[in-house]
Amino acid sequence: MCLAFRNRRDSLRPMTIERARVPLSRWQQAAVAMGSAVGALVNPRRADLIAALGETTGKPAFEMVLERMKKSPEGRAILLERPRVVSEQVGHAWDLPENTFGAAYARFMGSRNFSPDDRPPVRFMETDELAYVATRAREVHDLWHTLFGLPTNLIGESALKVIEFEQMYLPMCMLSVIGGTVRFNEKQRAMFLRHYLPWAVRAGRQCTDLMCVYYERHFSEDLEQVRRKWGIIPAPQHPK
Repeated sequence: MCLAFRNRRDSLRPMTIERARVPLSRWQQAAVAMGSAVGALVNPRRADLIAALGETTGKPAFEMVLERMKKSPEGRAILLERPRVVSEQVGHAWDLPENTFGAAYARFMGSRNFSPDDRPPVRFMETDELAYVATRAREVHDLWHTLFGLPTNLIGESALKVIEFEQMYLPMCMLSVIGGTVRFNEKQRAMFLRHYLPWAVRAGRQCTDLMCVYYERHFSEDLEQVRRKWGIIPAPQHPK
């Protein structure tokens, strides 16, 4: 593992799920949802506002994900053990062979100077169990980037939000896609609608239930093998 990652891992400690939670009344939830929606439209780079919007509008979707996880062997193991995609638990991915899923994830993160500990904590879910499901959905985002081969530009993020919507039915995902297409220039919008949107809908529907995958147990497996096993359709090549 590179020294820079070790130093960053040691200096960043994610807040526990229980400490991060903030109880809200229904009126307060509505106010947070409205304020975060407006703020995210004004400044789409505010990850904390997008996260708050997802939490305050996503309870029914997270409840459905929770029930699916309880019916899946790997999903139940995730809920029981509550793994976290944080540097303290996934740092070994940086030492895995080049062909593995874990190494591909490490390359994705390292090439962008991302840290697994950078994501804001879940604050507005009513129970610890739902807060963990929301946390898991947030933390596997970059694993899905790796599996689907999507970049982190506006088109890539919008395409992944379509996949996330097909997998979890979170309203925030569709709102993010709408907001993204508004910010596209004409060429980007045509490329997204013609190539990436149809692919993302098909990819999100065809693959396995990705919230029921215990990714950390598969880090040492070949990337292409896990893609085939989970029915992953990699993103289309950037059209010329």
